[in-house]
Amino acid sequence: MVERGRTRLAALDGLRLVAALAVLAYHYTVAWRIDGVRLPEYFLPTTVHVSIYGFLGVELFFLISGFVICMSSWGRSVGQFFASRVSRLYPAYWAAVLLTGTVALIYPLRGGIGDADRPSIVDILVNLTMLQQPLGHDPVDSVYWTLFIEVKFYLIMALVLLRGLTYRRATLLCTVWMTAAVLAPSLGSPLLNMLVISDYAPYFIGGIALYLIHRFGPTPLLYGITGFAWLVCLARVEDRLGQMNPGFKAPSWPAMVIVTLCFAVLLAIARGHTDRIRWRWLTVAGALTYPLYLLHARLGHTIIRTAYEHLTVPVWVLVAATTVLMLSLAWLVHRWVERPLARRMHDMALITPLCAEPVRARPATAAATRERSPVGSGV
Repeated sequence: MVERGRTRLAALDGLRLVAALAVLAYHYTVAWRIDGVRLPEYFLPTTVHVSIYGFLGVELFFLISGFVICMSSWGRSVGQFFASRVSRLYPAYWAAVLLTGTVALIYPLRGGIGDADRPSIVDILVNLTMLQQPLGHDPVDSVYWTLFIEVKFYLIMALVLLRGLTYRRATLLCTVWMTAAVLAPSLGSPLLNMLVISDYAPYFIGGIALYLIHRFGPTPLLYGITGFAWLVCLARVEDRLGQMNPGFKAPSWPAMVIVTLCFAVLLAIARGHTDRIRWRWLTVAGALTYPLYLLHARLGHTIIRTAYEHLTVPVWVLVAATTVLMLSLAWLVHRWVERPLARRMHDMALITPLCAEPVRARPATAAATRERSPVGSGV
């Protein structure tokens, strides 16, 4: 069994875009009251019964994150891993916080959204750290809650990277973490639930196992980890749907089907069934998903409500036009902020030393990797 190196997976970029657009559709059509008063079903009576399931785009993001973070951290030291994560996450995030915070100060939305009417200057400054949740400050945009989940996942991965990431350590991580995530809710400890990310750990773990399938090939153990993660996700998705509280009845079976499809598609990618998909536009689409996710919610809500109050056009037209506008804004942030700033951060004196540790050469076979100390496919 020959070990695969790390290659660009265009289909994975396409899946990222699907996840981002699903979340966007949910936020624009279900998660708020467009006029500040009436339920979303009043404006889009048919659409909401489909777009309600767009919240699962977040779960898909976590599943993809498990796959991608395991792939990108292979063969890296803890310092290299954190340097790559900082330069990846913060440039677009800083732009989103400053832009969204400025708009929220000038055009506060009152009623019908989950965010505070108007963030304070202190809130905006604290949000720039990405630690507003543990520091007890309101987020500038409600979608930022997922970033703290991601940061906790990175810390868990960093614990493994202290000794180096190998096949055995990755599978041990999946086993121990899954056990903790399943048992934690029954122990009545909010702190433990928070630390092991019990609500979303099965998605990260499923993604890690699927990456191991991609890198080393399928084994009964990896299929077992993936299958168990999928079953836990199915068992919990009904409760997650109930938390959405859309104001209308939404059956849970479509959510279960969607979760199953997410695992199935990522498995197809892991097994190489999508390797022939190499459309260049998918790479661009994948690059846009992070800034799109950060920018779309509060800015989009502001645009839609302002347009609704001043124009006499159907709500679906406002939603479609705002989606196009947010995609364009995401591209601008990616092109003129995220890419150049990320490159500069890699070159900064404070980050470069973290990347100075050499990476050991990758062994020729998967079996060698399982037995030896951490090696990988390079940076």
